[in-house]
Formats: sequence, C-alpha cells, structure tokens
Amino acid sequence: MRAPLRSHLGPRADGHHQVLFVVAECVPFAIALLVLLVEFTPAHVVYTGPLLVATPALAAVTMGPNGTLAAAGVAVGVSVTTASYNHAWGSQQVYTNFLALFLVSAASFITSRAARTRRESELNQVRRIARAAQDVLLRPVPDRLGSVRAASMYLAAETGAQIGGDLYDVVQTRYGVRMIVGDVRGKGLPAVRAAAVVLGAFRESVHYEDDLVEVINHCGAALRRDAVVSGVADGEDAVLEEFVTALVAQVPDGRHVEVINRGHPPPLVLRNGAVLSLMPTTSLPPLGLEEFITGPPGRTDTYSFEPGDRLLLCTDGVIEARDRDNTFFDLAEAMVTMCGHTREAFLDGLHQALLRHTQSRLADDVAIIIVDRCEDEEHRSAVGRT
Repeated sequence: MRAPLRSHLGPRADGHHQVLFVVAECVPFAIALLVLLVEFTPAHVVYTGPLLVATPALAAVTMGPNGTLAAAGVAVGVSVTTASYNHAWGSQQVYTNFLALFLVSAASFITSRAARTRRESELNQVRRIARAAQDVLLRPVPDRLGSVRAASMYLAAETGAQIGGDLYDVVQTRYGVRMIVGDVRGKGLPAVRAAAVVLGAFRESVHYEDDLVEVINHCGAALRRDAVVSGVADGEDAVLEEFVTALVAQVPDGRHVEVINRGHPPPLVLRNGAVLSLMPTTSLPPLGLEEFITGPPGRTDTYSFEPGDRLLLCTDGVIEARDRDNTFFDLAEAMVTMCGHTREAFLDGLHQALLRHTQSRLADDVAIIIVDRCEDEEHRSAVGRT
C-alpha cells in the first residue's frame, strides 16, 4: 500500500537569488523614503511626483497584488504629508500627482493580480502533470507479499513544481520479496526518465536473475544505454552528468535480508525498540558511475531479519531534512518513538515528524518503504515443513 502525501510549502530560492529578491522588494519603499527626505529639506523645489507615481508599478513586479496596494498606500501617505508640510494644497500639480498615482496604482494592481492568477494556474497544471507521471511510475506497494507485509509513502517537496527523481518498488518473485529504492541526481523530466529506466530494468531482471548483484548491474547498464541513445551522455565526461543512488534488497524464506548498495543511504531495522543500520561492507559508486569501480563488482551483504523486525528503506530526502538551525532529521530516534505502531500509523508519524522538523518546508522529495517480517507467516511455513 502507498500513502501518497504532499507537504505544504511556500516558495523557496537559493541564498543569492533570495537576497536580490528582497532588495527588489525594498526599492519602492526606498524611493518613497527618498522623496520624503527631499521634501523635508530645502531641496523640495525638485519635482518628485513622478518618483512616487512609479512606486506601485515597481512593487507590482516583485510583490504581487498585496505588495502593490501597500506601496500605493505608502505613496499616498507621503504625498499627503509632503503636500501639507509644503502648503501645496490647491495647486494643480498636487491633484495631477494624485490622479496619476491612482491610475498607475489601479493598473498595477490589476496587472499584478492577473499575472499571479496566470502563474498559479500554470503551476497547478504542471503539478498535476507531475503527479500523474509519478503515479504511473511509482506503483502502489502490495500490502502482503509472502512472509512480509509492506507499505510505502511518498512526499513531494514541490519546490518550483519540479518533478522529483525518487524511485521505489516491491516485487514478489520466486527468489523472495525483492525491493528497490533510489534517487536520481537532479530534477525535472530527465530525472523521471532516468527513474523510469532504472525501474523498468529492475522489474524485468528481478524475475530471472538469482543474484542481486546482477539485478542492480542490469539497472546500471540500462541507465547507461538510455543515456547514450537519448544523447544525454556521450563519452566519459558526459556520464558524470547523470547518476542514480540505488539500493536493492531481498527478503527470502530464511530469517535474513540480502542487500546490495550503490551509494544509497543504508536501510534501517527496528528491532525490540532499537534501530540498527545495515551498513555495506563494500563501498560502491552510484549507478552510472561504474568506471570508478576498480575491484570486484561488489557482493550481496546478508543481515538478520527476524519475525517482528521492521525494515525501512528511504531516500536521502529523509535523512537530509533540516530545521532552521540546519540540524538533520533524526530518523532513528523517530523510529524508536513509534515502535509498536501499525505500518499506517508509523508512516503517518514519520510524515508528521518530518513536517514538524522542517516547519513544513521539505527541500527534497521523500520516499519510504517499510517491510515487516510476519511471525504468523513464519509459523505457518515451519508447520508446513514438519
């Protein structure tokens, strides 16, 4: 089962652009302050009317309808104050300035509101398309697969309506329950394309490759092949432009889990109120960077996975989520606090904990798979063999 959720976010920008944006928002009010200073000095003979008239138009560019009204109000206040201070009431120049200010303010407000409505409509359409693409790509995880039960959650960061490159799937095969979780470098349609290629290779190879290493190698080969065919990558330097961190795991009939990790955050196991990190014994690069593998192509690591254990696989959007103090989200602690919860309550608790930690401003998409080893299924299997 999948719980597709969406975080509630505001607009975000990198530090440099954010500073420029704030400076641009301050320009109309700086002009109003400048006019006020000029009018309160002997330099008031300078005609400042056109400067005030321009402030609502400037605000409409960066501040939207509400900011435009605020700038217009400030401009009117400055005009009234300076006219009273200089005893200019009754002159044609004052009333002409007020008329021009009214007309420019009205036009700026209408234009700003129409532009915002159009942008929101376009953004919502892009988000609907992105959502539809990811619903096709990320299939719902079955609730029961053999001796395990599973659930998943996807949280879209929605920064700039960019489609994320997170991927996951859980498949029942003759070798056991096999699953993949991965994260494509970058955003947008190229990331979705790479995620679709990796998932397609995984869904095909899991049914006939008995070795997990070969399964993940198929994924890497498909990614490189698609890059060459599509023209995204051409030569050694271009391969570095696109890669995918990925982790493939298998839960067979025995009480263990097998994992092959290609540069992805390690899975976690919640056992008796404690969290264990399944660290790889061999460090391997992400898919698409196979030229950095100097030794053997890696091997599958085996870890204990007992009845009652809960296995969690996630993308780096979880462990790299930060609060305002740049403190990373403590996933292990959150898992411990929800020990004993059902899968649905567990995922909902993680969702709420992430939103609290980041003040509802996720910087990256989040994908989580949890898998429970069921005691009743293990018991039935043991009885059937006796």
